[in-house]
Amino acid sequence: MPLSVGTKAPDFTLSTKTGDGPKQVRLSDNFGKRNTLLLFFPMAFTGTCTTEMCEVSAGLNAYTGLNAAVYGISGDNPTVPLLSDYDHKTAKTYGVMYDAFLPQMNLGMGGVPKRSAFVIDKNGVIQYAESNDDARQLPNFEKIKAKLAELK
Repeated sequence: MPLSVGTKAPDFTLSTKTGDGPKQVRLSDNFGKRNTLLLFFPMAFTGTCTTEMCEVSAGLNAYTGLNAAVYGISGDNPTVPLLSDYDHKTAKTYGVMYDAFLPQMNLGMGGVPKRSAFVIDKNGVIQYAESNDDARQLPNFEKIKAKLAELK
């Protein structure tokens, strides 16, 4: 069960890859400055994940205009612009991991994050939470943008 609205967002530090090399990103660095949108991805570069990343990337200016930092989180190795939760600790902490991902394929992949979204306000409190068991179900970006507009 995902963390609920009103819960203090657990802090984390995850790595990403930038043009200057690896970088550590800490959630709490945004506290007191801007809101944060976390988007958990089951696996980067699959069809639905690519669709979601393209939609968010194309509309990134809208999120910037809403005073929000946007972070994608995946269990993959650090890539741009995803944060790597390689050991799945952050997905577990946020309550958005599969016990078994694609069990019908016998892949033995537990801990993979569910497609999920969290809006965290400047005080570090979760103001919107959505987690989908169906990996093909994209987050409701209209509701996410509406919540960020309220918090702006």
